[in-house]
Amino acid sequence: MRIVSLLLLFVLFAACRGDESLSAYGASDKIWKLIELDGAPFTARATISFPEPGQITGQTPCNRFTSTQTAPYPWFEMGEAMVTRAACPESEAETRFLNALSTMTQSEVLGNSLILRDESEREMVFEAE
Repeated sequence: MRIVSLLLLFVLFAACRGDESLSAYGASDKIWKLIELDGAPFTARATISFPEPGQITGQTPCNRFTSTQTAPYPWFEMGEAMVTRAACPESEAETRFLNALSTMTQSEVLGNSLILRDESEREMVFEAE
């Protein structure tokens, strides 16, 4: 019960500041590297960051992307991503990363870990670099 009370207090504090994005809950000023996708190690390099409230940027295994975060923490909803279109040998990993990212609906920041989940129990685990 104490954890729920602390979480509620944290949410209310962030709401007073006007920023309910992941940036306000410990995700800003970090580059998050994907280390696991659906329980398996993700060996290609893919990152995500939250440079300003409501903004998402990142690096897929082949390209850079930008988007918006359109749901308040702990929910996660990414707007349509704008992705550069360079070809590379890791295009399959890039497709898996972007497809998974577009389905995520919940987020959790735990120190140096960021976890994104969806309703079908898919999960992306990121680690701060």
